[in-house]
Amino acid sequence: MIKSEKIRRVRALFISDVHIGMRTIQLHRLLDFLKHHDAETIYLVGDIVDGWRLQKKWRWPDEYNELAQIFLDKAANGTKIVYLPGNHDEFMRDYLGTYFGEIEFVDRAIHTSAQGQTYLVIHGDQFDVVVRHAKWLAHVGDWAYNFALNTNIFINWVRRRLGFSYWSLSAWAKHKVKNAVSIIGRFEEALVHEAKQSGVDGVICGHIHMATIHEKQGIQYINTGDWVESCTAIAETIEGEFELIKWTNTPIKPTRRERRRVRRAKK
Repeated sequence: MIKSEKIRRVRALFISDVHIGMRTIQLHRLLDFLKHHDAETIYLVGDIVDGWRLQKKWRWPDEYNELAQIFLDKAANGTKIVYLPGNHDEFMRDYLGTYFGEIEFVDRAIHTSAQGQTYLVIHGDQFDVVVRHAKWLAHVGDWAYNFALNTNIFINWVRRRLGFSYWSLSAWAKHKVKNAVSIIGRFEEALVHEAKQSGVDGVICGHIHMATIHEKQGIQYINTGDWVESCTAIAETIEGEFELIKWTNTPIKPTRRERRRVRRAKK
């Protein structure tokens, strides 16, 4: 992992699946990450805002405004910012082809690396069969994911008390449940096929919250991961190399219940 108090300059950053509106996101870690990184271009690869969650219960704490201001400041200082909406912030697809405070909204983009290779940048939900053809089932899956995340809060509260590190129930399920592994595989194949059809060298996407960089059928497949659990981003270095950054050294913020217990103990 790369982390220092100095600001690191890279050629491009790819960030997705922040899910603003979801209580369990690690937004303080993303804020810290952005304060330590500058880029010529930042791609926001979908699901930055979780419209599904905000529609059910509106909440907009000050740190959401802080994140928006960081992006606006970076854009004002010359960083090119491209927003590619996903399924959770699909309402922003009404603004494709427009700009907001120097931030461009597009459905897909072609990124050319410093080494001259081309990459299709897209959120990826367009190639998720469940999202496209059974949206109600996607909402059920979203509920199950949030249930797993809330269960994680209790599990990891116990683990911290016992001196163990963070463990993810949802990530475990994605790696161990046969059907989930199969769905992820089909998703990757669909994106690789689209990249081939587009005549590019690789594809950079988000959506499934599984950060990785690997080659498949001669196409470089890159997934940005998320800022709900894994706290990952993709960076293209000045030399044109792609790397996966996991930004998890920033301490996990205690839950509201834990903060109340600390206050009572001090009294």
